[in-house]
Parts: sequence; structure tokens; C-alpha cells
Amino acid sequence: MRLSSQQEAVDLVFCTPEIVHITTKPAGPVSPPGVEPWLVSACKPSTSKFEVAEGKARIESSALIVSATLSDGALTFSSLGGSVLLQESHRFARRYTPVEVGGQSLYKVSDRFDPGMAEGFYGLGQHQSGVFNYRGSVIELAQTNSDIAIPLLLSSNGYGVLWNTASRSLFDNRFQRELKLTADATSGIDYYFLYGPDMDAVIHHYRMLTGDAPLLPRWAYGFIQSKDRYTSAAQLQQIAAEYRAQHVPLDMIVQDWFWWKKQGDPEYTDEYLKPNPDVPGALRELHDSHVHAIISTWAMLDTSSDAYREMRQQHFLIPGTPVYDATNPKARDFYWNHLIHPLFEQGWDGFWLDSSEPEIWGGESDRALEDKTLSIGPGARYLNVFPLMHTGNVYQHWRGTMSPKRVFILTRSAFAGQQRNSTVEWSGDIATTFSVLKRQIPAGLNFAISGMPYWTTDVGGYFGYEPDDPAYQETYTRWFEYGTFCPILRTHGHRKSNELFSYGSQTPTLISYDKLRERLVPYIYSLAWRVTHDDYTIQRPLVMDWRQDERVRDIADEFMFGPALLVAPVTDQGSRQRLVYLPTAEGWYDFWTGDRLNGGQQILAQAPLDRIPLYVRAGSILPLGPAREYVEQAPDAPIVLRIFPGADGNFNLYNDAGDGYNYEKGEYAITPIHWHDATRTLEIGARQGSYVGMPRKLSFHIVVVRPGYGTGPDPSAQYLSLDYDGTPTHITVP
Repeated sequence: MRLSSQQEAVDLVFCTPEIVHITTKPAGPVSPPGVEPWLVSACKPSTSKFEVAEGKARIESSALIVSATLSDGALTFSSLGGSVLLQESHRFARRYTPVEVGGQSLYKVSDRFDPGMAEGFYGLGQHQSGVFNYRGSVIELAQTNSDIAIPLLLSSNGYGVLWNTASRSLFDNRFQRELKLTADATSGIDYYFLYGPDMDAVIHHYRMLTGDAPLLPRWAYGFIQSKDRYTSAAQLQQIAAEYRAQHVPLDMIVQDWFWWKKQGDPEYTDEYLKPNPDVPGALRELHDSHVHAIISTWAMLDTSSDAYREMRQQHFLIPGTPVYDATNPKARDFYWNHLIHPLFEQGWDGFWLDSSEPEIWGGESDRALEDKTLSIGPGARYLNVFPLMHTGNVYQHWRGTMSPKRVFILTRSAFAGQQRNSTVEWSGDIATTFSVLKRQIPAGLNFAISGMPYWTTDVGGYFGYEPDDPAYQETYTRWFEYGTFCPILRTHGHRKSNELFSYGSQTPTLISYDKLRERLVPYIYSLAWRVTHDDYTIQRPLVMDWRQDERVRDIADEFMFGPALLVAPVTDQGSRQRLVYLPTAEGWYDFWTGDRLNGGQQILAQAPLDRIPLYVRAGSILPLGPAREYVEQAPDAPIVLRIFPGADGNFNLYNDAGDGYNYEKGEYAITPIHWHDATRTLEIGARQGSYVGMPRKLSFHIVVVRPGYGTGPDPSAQYLSLDYDGTPTHITVP
């Protein structure tokens, strides 16, 4: 549908019944269209009905109605039942202010909406203010260290808006009756309206437009050890050996910066090479002990490096910076061929693409490209796109090698669509205080609800304090408890030591949570499959599952970890209890005691230093692996199925080879599990699919939880055993 006036033209296209693409431009000369590398496909019109009556134009799909007032062009989005979801303001027209940027005639644009009085706003990437519900807030969308710009807004009213620009933008709800969206440099107003009404459906629509999230290797869901920094390949081996000697789970270790002679050239310093100059050999030894390793690389180059000189000569750098232009295809090839690929061939299992905002000089990353010119166009127009292009460069080249390894990329920034590049984002270089820990929770939840599934923090923070400080040991312990229930668990920090053995009297508690994380991998890996296959979200703000419960709209310090676990971190120093809201459900179980509680109430949870308040929803089936030192150990060991009665339950247990991309060819297995609460019968259905190396038989240990039984992190001493060969079977629990 097109609406035209003397002032502007408005185009509306239904891409699907639930997705509407809106573009508007002022009358007069048309600005050059922009490139949108964050989208994976163009919007193709779907079936819709159009009519004009009573001063309004109306276009309707099988799920949504969009109407426009002919007098001013203001749009209203409604459900088929007539409930208004969002409407543009009639008080102000859309606005366009001409700007000249990088030789292009563009516009600074704004659009105003009248939101519902009670709805909450979420998403927009990762921000460190501690705010979860953005109602009444102003959010700048511009990349910088510890702040990530994703232009996807979700509402508790059942919709999302993908503000379709990489320009610096503002979300402005200071006047709570008005929502104003602005962009500094575009060819016009451009956004997608995404109708759920469930938030999972909105994220599904977002990933339909911008790309699915591949499975990470299974080891990535275990425990990742890092610090700033390990000084030699031998030190990596020594740390790994210490974990193995003490039988403490470890899946990956990280080599941070300064391993190079010159940043940008893949050559090691003499310090790093001593006493073991054979880096491929050192990596083979790590692999032999089932420890994976990734290495830090930067997009910013040392100006005395060979790579810098060559890229400058070939105009592969962003002018005026030491950063390669990731929007230039030839520059991307050079960066892969001369820096990443030589390291890849040594046997590293992934890359830490640090400072991907990008950082330009000495920590400068805030809007660093605004006055620069990229191959793709003016930096002001494409201010936020660099991390997408940089990680996409490594992902696409890696996939082109046909390597048997799945891509794993850790990075500090992101943009719309980056989930398709197998990235894990972390929250940046943050301080080591309880107040910063508290702000990580809403930051991560909004990042997750922005359609980005994999996120972590520097457990313990990056700057400040040492592990022998008793006060900091408490901070670190609470942070590690929280990190256990993030999609990726990684410890990192600028301190003299950072291994779990470094934290004095708290070491046993840290190790117990590390072991719990390892046992949870069958649950987490099954959820990761849902991320890839169903566009699921693992770390879930309560508003995702209880969207219409106004009591959860501002809860910034609780979340669901998958469908079963409600996590309530402790973020105040010295606290040994905290208030927890249990949403309406058939019931909840205290993970540590097995006590059953009613939903729809606030409770005072006990939280000694070794315990994070953790609750399991009635009807949950929680699969737990054996006590392991790495995720691939004992693949045919029994799986514990903890059943939390009180409602019927379902869980699809997923498995595959754990690495490689044969799962994309259908090589995986799903075991459907169902709990009939009325008859106390557990049914395990026919296994669907197979893969190379799949165990012929599985043994399940069935534990139906009750007070004092089937509780805490350790395996239960008593259980019912059920052998499974892939054919349907069941067991009734007395």
C-alpha cells in the first residue's frame, strides 16, 4: 500500500501476516537507498486486503490490521480483534531534517508514537544503566565498550519494532505518553512492525528477517577459564593440567592479548614462545586433555606492523584509523588470509574478536566511526554496523574452509543480525563491584530479548581487586553463582590469578557451581537446539513468559533459565536473604530443599553465601548429566531425569556429534519425554533421528522430587532406572 501527499510518501508491505515493513520519505528528490547487510532477505509482499473508508486507508492480513488516517498519514497497528497495539501520534507529523553526510544528502528523521499507559519496553541491545523496563528512559543506540546497540524494541503489549537503520538512534520515552524514535543519518524512516503477541514469536520474526543462530560446539556450554593474561603456551597447559589434576570441570581456556610481536601480525613474542615454541604442539596437548582454546585478535592494527602497511597501501583501512574496513570485501579477505587463517591452521578452536565497536585509539570506541568513511558508505549512516561485518567476515571465511569445527567467536559488540555469525557477546570491561554485578542482570536480559541468544560477563568483573581480598571473594562468589545460569559461563579479569583455586575459602563453593554447570549441559544443549531450530531464548526475563502480569514488568533481577529454572541472584554485599517473586504457575520447588511453594506470591528466600535462590517450575523435566570434568566425557553415562510433579510436563532431549555441521544435514537425535502427573507415569517416546557416534542405548535415572529427595547439585543416591534403546517405553513411579 502506498499513501502519497505533497509532503511525503508512505509505503506499507506485509512480508508475512505478522510482519509489516514501513518506509516513508519526504516529497522531493529521493535520497540514495542504503545497503542493509543486517537483513538476510528482501521483504516479499504477502496476501493482504486493502480498503479506504471513513477517512482511513486500511490494510489487513490474517493476523494484523494497519490503518492510516488520510488527513495526516498517522498509522495504527491493531490485532484482528480490534485491540490497538501501537499508533503513531496525530499531534506531530513524521519529521525529516536534511543533513549532508560524507557527500550524501540524507535526513535526520524522527517518528512519534502514542504507547499504551501500562506497557513496558525492552530490548535495544545491552546497556549498563541498571534499567530493565525502559519506560520513562532515553537510550542511545551507538556502539561503545560495555554498551551494545541493537535497534529491536519489544513491548509487553505484544509487538516489536525493528528500527531499520545502523545510524546513531535514540529511543526517547522521557514524556511517558510519547515514544519518539530518531535516527541521525538515513534516507527516510524505515522500520518493521513485528506482531507476536508472544515475545518468542516476535524474536522468531526478527530472526526470520536477520538470520538464524547456529549451534555452538557443545564444549562452549561448559566452563571457560580466562584472565588478563596468560603469558605463554606453557602456562595455558599448566592451568589446564591443574584443573584436570584436581578433577575440576574445564572445557576451554582463553589466550588474551599481547601474545603478538606486533598487533596485526600473527607472530608470537619471545615471552609467549618460552618455554614451548611449538604452539600447534601445545594446542594438541590441550586437545589431548579435552581442553579447547581460543585466542584474542583485534581489528585495530599496530601502525608498525606489516599488515598495517600493506592494508594502508591497498586502501583497506578505515581512513584516519588503524582499523581495517570490514565493509570492504577485499579488506575482509586480506584480514582473514593474513591474520586469522594462519592462527586457525595452528589449531585454535575459536577467536576472541576484541574491541569490535571498533576501538580506534587507546580505548576510544564511543561513536568512533561517526566522522569516518567506510567502503559501504558514510560512517554516520553505518555507525553501528562494524561488529556485524567484522564477525561475519570470520564466520563466512571459517565456514568456507569446510572445517569440522563449529565456529566460535567471542566479541565485545554486536548489531542486528549478528546472531547468525555464531557469536557470544560479553558485557565489556566492567568494574568488580556489587553495584556493577547488579547492573549486569538487566543488561543481559535486554540483550537476550533483543534476539541475541549467547551472552556472558567477565565473572567477577574486569577492573579492580585481587582474589586474596575476603570482601572481593564474596563479590566473586555471588557473580559466579549468577554466571552459572548465563547462556555461556566464562570467568575473566585483570588480576594476578583468576582460577577457581585462587579464591581461598570460597573455592569449594565455586567448584560446586562449576560441577553443577557441567551437569546441566544436557539441559542447556537441548535448549541451544531450540535456539537454532525454534528461535528460542535461553536466558529469559520473566516478562517473556508472563507478559500480561504487570508485577513482572519491572523485575530486573530474576529470570528463567530455560523453561524450568527461575534464578534470583544475590547482588548486595552481606545479604543472606532476598525477596523473590514466584509468578503464577502450578507450583514451584526450591531446588536446594525440594520444598513446594505456590505461584503468584513474593517470598523471602534464604541465601547463605554458598546458595543462589533457585526454583523449579512444577511440571518440569530437568535432565542432568553425570559428574564430569568436560562435556564430552562419558557420552553413554546415565542421564538423570528429575521430575517436579504438580503438572504434566514435556522435554525434548537433543543430542548430536557435539561439533561440526552435520546437524544441518539432519544428523541429530531427539528423545521426546513426557510426564503424566495424574498417573505419575514417565513416557519416553520413539527416538527421532540419528548421528554418527550415537550411543545405541541410554540409561535414565528417574528421580521424582520431594522435600529432601532429588535436591541440590549432587546426584541422588536413590532412583528408578530405565533403559532406553530408542523405542517407546514408560515407567510408573509409586
